[in-house]
Amino acid sequence: MYLAIDVGGTKTLVSEVEANGDISSSKKFKTPATYETFLETLADTVDSLTTEDFQKACIAMPGKIERSEGVAVSFGNLSWENVPIRHDLEKLIHCPVLVENDANLAGLGEAKLLKKSYKKVLYITVSTGIGSAFIVDGRLNPSTLDAEIGHILLEHDGSLRRWEEFASGSAIVEKYGKRASDITDKRTWYVIAHNLATGFLTAIATYTPDIIIIGGGVGTHLPKFQDRLEELLKIYENPLLTIPPIIQAQNPEEAVIYGCYQLIEQDQEATKPR
Repeated sequence: MYLAIDVGGTKTLVSEVEANGDISSSKKFKTPATYETFLETLADTVDSLTTEDFQKACIAMPGKIERSEGVAVSFGNLSWENVPIRHDLEKLIHCPVLVENDANLAGLGEAKLLKKSYKKVLYITVSTGIGSAFIVDGRLNPSTLDAEIGHILLEHDGSLRRWEEFASGSAIVEKYGKRASDITDKRTWYVIAHNLATGFLTAIATYTPDIIIIGGGVGTHLPKFQDRLEELLKIYENPLLTIPPIIQAQNPEEAVIYGCYQLIEQDQEATKPR
């Protein structure tokens, strides 16, 4: 039995995952403001899930990860800094723990569903901010684990701005006073598509993916702006820049949990005696 934990700025999802990848049970709790309270709540939640011992665990954290030490360095909406999450979690659940960025794991979980069809998968999550994961042959590309795609500088309204400053879910709320789920008029979605397209072009030219998966809160509304997004991207297609298919995440709520499972399985394989 494995344990998978998806820590978000507002909620944390904790799941038991069978060795075959099936999720046997899950519980959510509101992510506490303090790290100490988080550990206490997590311990209570894990205890309430099962009495079984876990073989291995994986925890997904937002922000920057120091993987060699298992430290979460910085976070998006949380004020925690430099928390020794691997050490603390191993004390709580008494098994080895892997620590990885949540966008990377969401992308890994989604890419697994496409492994037989696509070699290079780019996952872009558009939510509070904009994050990404690049998966090649079913594995996270080690050279892009810390990529901050939402921070790329792009021309917008006559000045250089970070992509997520004008195209993320937070930017949508700031501009329109509405969440993406509340926007219904086509004109507004055309503008949103345009703002996303500028960053997508840079990502496509940089990664040359075979397919792009859109996740996150805004990504769940892809049908509302997909035609316009693809229309804008196709304008710039040429022999040196191929626009790949763009699809919606298939498991937006549990993609990170499935990504945790995939990372554990890959780690199990890597550490298996030869």
